[in-house]
Amino acid sequence: MPRKIIIDTDPGQDDAVAILLALASPELEVMGITAVAGNVPLSLTQRNARIICELAGRSDMGVYVGCDAPLARRLVTAEHVHGKTGLDGPQMVDPTMPLQSRHAVDFIIDTLRGAAPGTVTLCPLGPLTNIATAFRRAPDIIARVQEIVLMGGAYFQVGNITPTAEFNIYVDPEAAAEVFAAGVPLVVMPLDVTHKALATQARVDAFRALGSRVGDMVAEWTNFFERFDKEKYGSAGAPLHDPCVIAYLLQPDLFTGRHVNVVVETGSDLTLGMTVADWWRVTDRAPNAMFMGDVDADGFFALLTARLARL
Repeated sequence: MPRKIIIDTDPGQDDAVAILLALASPELEVMGITAVAGNVPLSLTQRNARIICELAGRSDMGVYVGCDAPLARRLVTAEHVHGKTGLDGPQMVDPTMPLQSRHAVDFIIDTLRGAAPGTVTLCPLGPLTNIATAFRRAPDIIARVQEIVLMGGAYFQVGNITPTAEFNIYVDPEAAAEVFAAGVPLVVMPLDVTHKALATQARVDAFRALGSRVGDMVAEWTNFFERFDKEKYGSAGAPLHDPCVIAYLLQPDLFTGRHVNVVVETGSDLTLGMTVADWWRVTDRAPNAMFMGDVDADGFFALLTARLARL
C-alpha cells in the first residue's frame, strides 16, 4: 500500500525536484499539493506547483492555494536565490491545468478527517503557515497525522537567511513554533543534512544524461540556483534541500540523526526563527523531533536520478 502524503510547498527549484521525486515514486500516493507563500509570493508558488505537475505528466493532481502571508509577520521571500519566478533557469510555459477551488487549509483538514487516523503524512517544504493554520482551525486533526517530515531549521549549520535562522522557519517562526510543539511525530531535514546533498557538476550531468525533458529541466534548475550557492558557500555544488524529505520516505536509511527536543525562537530580534536543538540533551525538555544530521549523498543522488528517469 503506498504511503499517503500531502506536499505543502513554495516552489522553488529544489521544491520542484522534491515534487518530481514524489510523483515518480509508486511507494507514495500524493493526495494533493498545497501551495504557500515563501520562496516567492503565493501567486507564483501556486503557478509553479502546476508547472511541475504538468512536467511530470500529472495534470490530474489537485493543487490547492493556501496562505499568502505568515501568521503574524510580513512575508520575506527569496528571489535572490530562486529568481523572480521561483523557477528561473529554463523558459517555463504557463500551466493549463486548473487550480482546485478549495483552500489548501480546508483540503488539509478535510483529508485528515476523511482518512483513517495515522495514515496521512504531511511533507512541508516551505514555511509552516498552512500547517499551523490547519492545526489552529481544527485541533482534532493533530492527533490524526501519521508524521510530519519537513525541510527546515539548522543546528550546526546555524542559518542561511540570518546568522541564526534557516529560511523556511524564519519566514513564519510562530507557525513553526506551534507545529514543533503540537505533539505530532516530527522528522526534520535541517541545513545540517541538506548542505551535504550537493548537486556537483557530475551529479547535474547525470540528470542531463537521462535525455528527457525532466532531466534537462532539473539540470537547468540546479545550474541556476547553484550560481548563488556556490558563491555563498564556496562549495562544489548547490544543496538540494527539499528532495531530502521525499528521499527519507523512500529510503530512510540514507539519513542519520538524533531524537531530541527542538524549540523555535520567536521572541528575539537577534535569533528569531532559530531552531534550538538540544543535540547534547542538556535540558530536561522532552524530545519532540528526529533531527537529522547526516546523509549518504551518493545514495541520495542515485535514488533521485533513478526515479527521475521514470518521468
